[in-house]
Amino acid sequence: MSKLETNTIDTVSGTANLTIGGANNTGSTTIKTNNTNAVTIDNSQNLQFNSGYGSVATAYGCRAWVKFDGTGTLTVNGSGNVSSVTDSGTGIYVVNFSTSLPTNYQISAGHKRVGASAEIVNIYGFNTNYVNIDFFAGGSLSDTDYIGIAVHR
Repeated sequence: MSKLETNTIDTVSGTANLTIGGANNTGSTTIKTNNTNAVTIDNSQNLQFNSGYGSVATAYGCRAWVKFDGTGTLTVNGSGNVSSVTDSGTGIYVVNFSTSLPTNYQISAGHKRVGASAEIVNIYGFNTNYVNIDFFAGGSLSDTDYIGIAVHR
């Protein structure tokens, strides 16, 4: 095994890609700090890191997120990997993804309380390109000024 010690690794020109590993690397690639594993890309291409949890573990990134106001003219207040949110009627929304998602993703949703009992966000129609969301307050479909979702896999 060879050892290379350097302070900086840079590409030969500003637009070239920097490749670590290559055709002969069938194992994992690890970056250490203070002689402790900090970041690893394993041989299944899973990104793993230690972010203060005591060990290097697989990271499950947020694939998409959106926060929107569903009252009046629908307004998206912030998003990532969401191309648009469609208002399909009172309390009915479709979140469209910019880049298709893999199958078997999970969505977490939150909303601003409107004061009615039995408030609930229903998520259904899981698709790689969109997901449907309904908001109910007091047993009826209702618009709300805050719904947020995060998609993980």
